[in-house]
Amino acid sequence: MAYRSLLRVPGAGFFPLGFLARLPYATSTLATLILVRAASGGYAFAGLAAAVQGVATAVGGPVVGALSDRHGHRCVGAATAVANVVALTGLIAASRADRASVLVAAALVGLTQPPVGPLVRVHWSRLLHARDRHALMPTALSYEATADEASFVVGPAIVGLLTPLGPAAPTMGTIALLALATLPFALSFDRRGAVRQPAPKTSRTPLPRRPLAAMFLAMVAMGAVFGAVQTGVTAYADGSGRPGSAGLLYAVFGVGSAVAGAACAWLPSRFAPRHRYVTFAATLVLGGLTLVVGDRLHAVPAAVAIAGIAVAPYMISLYALTERLAPPDRATVTMTIVCGGGPLGTAAGQALAGFLADGHGSGGAFLVAPMAATAALLLALALLSADRGRGVWLVGDRTEAAT
Repeated sequence: MAYRSLLRVPGAGFFPLGFLARLPYATSTLATLILVRAASGGYAFAGLAAAVQGVATAVGGPVVGALSDRHGHRCVGAATAVANVVALTGLIAASRADRASVLVAAALVGLTQPPVGPLVRVHWSRLLHARDRHALMPTALSYEATADEASFVVGPAIVGLLTPLGPAAPTMGTIALLALATLPFALSFDRRGAVRQPAPKTSRTPLPRRPLAAMFLAMVAMGAVFGAVQTGVTAYADGSGRPGSAGLLYAVFGVGSAVAGAACAWLPSRFAPRHRYVTFAATLVLGGLTLVVGDRLHAVPAAVAIAGIAVAPYMISLYALTERLAPPDRATVTMTIVCGGGPLGTAAGQALAGFLADGHGSGGAFLVAPMAATAALLLALALLSADRGRGVWLVGDRTEAAT
């Protein structure tokens, strides 16, 4: 019933177009890896180019978010979609040039990456609050998390289908998705629920620095889990003599997460977001331990499926808390800052898991997952303790004064 009510708010066409619009985020980095690998002949430089693109995405996201808060989602979303098309076209051309040109082009691709996920989450918040449909916000966040996870199943599959057509084909497919889905989706944003912006000489609401930093670190920990799982399943697939199965194994991880995310819409409202955050941080630890045990029992596919169930509920909790702490006139930049922790954590998780995988195989790589999840849980417990003891984190429906 909750999803049926949500469907009526923006109209049914919003959902399929919104799903297609986020696919470039799921295809772009892998497409870059394949393109640069074919051009350079080595994985090391291709991995470096993909890492540069990922870091640039994390850096560019808050800038795009700040511009969106000032100039609107339609204008900035459309501009970044067009700019990303140009940047990806430049990357294809640069792949035939020197390595410095490739890295610059990869950085430009990351800097212009349209942050569809943060934009649409803020759009939901403004739209539902404007229509006095606040109770549907958890359902909207559950849907968005499910769509995100599904995109990371469909996106790599699209890359896999296009790769036999040539190393540039996945990048060209990403360009097509940007032009045919991301750009039209950005243009579909209207002024319903928009927040009145302050006059140019009026000071803007300060960001809540401490809780925002906490949410950022929580997302870094989640990204490290992603990096550990990606590296772990790759090492496992190579060690089992089926390297091509790595993508399928990671897709299983996404499927479990998507199903759990969809189910979060039916959690009782009395289960407060901050309590969900701590609870699902604990389940994230259990999911990481499941990976380690599954590797030792030679049951990695089952372990990956079970571990994935903990992911989306944890991320939905982070998004819900971020939505509450965000100042209305700076909601998008707040959301993009938090989301920027994901790719940074993924890069760190991949680096550490790769180092451990060289000496200890997939089991070593998977160890990073419970380590990162434990850090996430300790952070959640510290925040909950501070909130109970001094009321310095989240109180009621909104946050305390910014610090």
